[in-house]
Amino acid sequence: MLVLGLETSCDETAAAVVADGTTIRSNVIASQAALHRRFGGVVPELASRKHVERLLPVLDEALEEAAVSLGQIDAVAVTRGPGLVGALTVGVAAAKGLALSRGLPLIGVNHLEGHIYAGFLTAPDIRFPVLALIVSGAHADLVRMPGHGHYEILGRSRDDAAGEAFDKVARAMGLGYPGGPEIDRLAQQGDPKAVPLPLPMADGSLDFSFSGVKTAALRALRGHEGDQRFLADLAAALQFVIVEVLVRKTLRAARTLDAETLIVAGGVAANSWLRAQMTRRCEEEGLRLVIPPLVLCTDNAAMIAAAGYYRLRRGERSPLSIGAESELLLQ
Repeated sequence: MLVLGLETSCDETAAAVVADGTTIRSNVIASQAALHRRFGGVVPELASRKHVERLLPVLDEALEEAAVSLGQIDAVAVTRGPGLVGALTVGVAAAKGLALSRGLPLIGVNHLEGHIYAGFLTAPDIRFPVLALIVSGAHADLVRMPGHGHYEILGRSRDDAAGEAFDKVARAMGLGYPGGPEIDRLAQQGDPKAVPLPLPMADGSLDFSFSGVKTAALRALRGHEGDQRFLADLAAALQFVIVEVLVRKTLRAARTLDAETLIVAGGVAANSWLRAQMTRRCEEEGLRLVIPPLVLCTDNAAMIAAAGYYRLRRGERSPLSIGAESELLLQ
């Protein structure tokens, strides 16, 4: 079964064709990072306009790369939330048009669910129950998954997510957008113990809160702007405490739930220190770890197509009346 996936939740315009929920036939992504870099973050109206301009060319490229025509597609899956409502609307409208014109099943997919299914694209033999850490610019969620399409939220961001903390501190440091990769790069030159920062919400809860450590980092920065040695140390310290809390809470949940597999997904899963620490600690715990390759960590349409396939296999269909939901919950 060939599922066409569309993803326009933020500033990546993406289309992909995935066979049977496991095999990526194509995965085309048009990034808008260069457009938004001058503003230090995503401008929603500009993002929506660019999606309108790029979606059809990206779709054509995905079909060409997959060597299939629209007539060979069996279903259309699309991100319907969460995300920027204007950006989401572009993708949802396009998916509805394709489904209606071709008589195809339409599957609305939660963006966070898509990130989890990037893990299944990476390792199709994953066994349940699964524990997933979804960590991105706007989310830090711990999710227990007893089976396909079933989610139990164990912990969520109470305020700033990890990616937001990285981006906001990076902006204040004068680094480029997106800030996460810049923090990762600079941290490799710094000493994580040189700048004392608090462990964010390092308590018994499985929720996350990164606003406090973000504020502490911004205060530590005052008077040191332009000091490259200090900036490297601050980046290393910020990355260290955020990753430490993510790893601690995730492994605590894994021990409690006796999960067989841990999936770490989302844009922040591309962070080199997080990947290294999760790998080391999971090996010590005897826990199977699945972290998608970098191209499947950031926003992409292959993960949406994969999630859509499993919903379709369960007999689910979305009505043509579905709309974009900027704060759609995973449930």
